[in-house]
Amino acid sequence: MILVTGASGTLGGPLTRRLVEAGADVRALSRAERRPKDGVTWHRGDLRTGEGVGAALAGAGTVVHCASDPRHPKSDLPAARVLVEAAREHGSPHIVYISIVGVDRIPYPYYKTKFAVERLLADSGLPFTILRTTQFHTLPAMVLGVLAKVPGAMPLPRGLRCQPVDVGEVADRLAELALADGPAGRADDMGGPEVLTLEEMARSYLRARGRRRPLVPVPLPGRAARGFRAGHHLAPGHAVGKRTWQQFLDAEVSVPA
Repeated sequence: MILVTGASGTLGGPLTRRLVEAGADVRALSRAERRPKDGVTWHRGDLRTGEGVGAALAGAGTVVHCASDPRHPKSDLPAARVLVEAAREHGSPHIVYISIVGVDRIPYPYYKTKFAVERLLADSGLPFTILRTTQFHTLPAMVLGVLAKVPGAMPLPRGLRCQPVDVGEVADRLAELALADGPAGRADDMGGPEVLTLEEMARSYLRARGRRRPLVPVPLPGRAARGFRAGHHLAPGHAVGKRTWQQFLDAEVSVPA
């Protein structure tokens, strides 16, 4: 049996579908009561308090930990500690964790927390697999959507590049790792098929929306920004993704003809 945390999220949703399609017995953790649906059994449990987590883990051979809160990054580490402690008491299942390329090199608060969770798992004594990926297409699309609403010219942080990856392809890889015979430790990083400048992405985003805006590069100060400009969040040597940024825009953002 495989337990998935964050099963209703951007990644957790397609992941649970892949696991069910593969014939796995899938259980999902939720703070609210939910009825079984589409082959997934939901169990009530709260990673903040630990309530119900042990019961959800009972019988699980693998846990895929997708639950995360980028808006409150400090909460992720305590939640992971709750999960690890409960896992130690309930059979020591294989924990598969989704992380981000560059968490060990870019001092951005959310990244620092993700790296701390990685270290927690590595030191836990539990069998573990960590998959780092580049950013999902949805993240730069959201950021560009916000920047495009600024009156006048569209501001863009200067010198940034991105290697967006399809969330469905990441779900496929996570499902593969969860269904594997054993843990992989640090799995190979996973990146999208192309590295693009933010300016290139903004221009194609605006075309997809049927809009024209002048682009104005603006400086982005700080150590984290330097890390992003240096490309520590990129994985050009692991460009295994297939779906391009333009294909994502054509399917998800384009103005109907």
